Amino acid sequence: MSDFEREIIHCLNRFFKTHHIQGFAYRPRQSRSTRQDMDVLVDSLNPSYYLSIECKSIIDKKLYFSQHFHVDRNKVHQVDAISDFLAKTGRIGFLAIEFRQGTGKASEAFLIPWPVVVEHFRASKGITVEDARSCIVLARCRDGYLLTSMNAK
Repeated sequence: MSDFEREIIHCLNRFFKTHHIQGFAYRPRQSRSTRQDMDVLVDSLNPSYYLSIECKSIIDKKLYFSQHFHVDRNKVHQVDAISDFLAKTGRIGFLAIEFRQGTGKASEAFLIPWPVVVEHFRASKGITVEDARSCIVLARCRDGYLLTSMNAK
């Protein structure tokens, strides 16, 4: 599990605890013989928090669908596979993205609703830091990232 995935799990579980919401974020079990559909799953009796999150941590100012996502052996792009998973499970999807700026510079992280990701993918344009800033911003705190609300700006 990457550090960013771990931080997202802690961030979400801290959000649930702080706001007294029944919900639990976790990383699905993975093995060599099974395909991992998503990086982080969230279970909750509240349908608003029944989530599935794909995590990307990049050293770049723009996420590119050809570079930062993969195509499987059946030539299915990861965005399409995730969209299919979300449709099958009824989960609400997000892309958690961390734009790392390099040594000595603060990273920025965001939650982007999956329909926004699909819109950018279909238009064949990446997602810039500026695009992400219009979504859910994850603030930095001493414990890692902090989610204050699941609503975009």
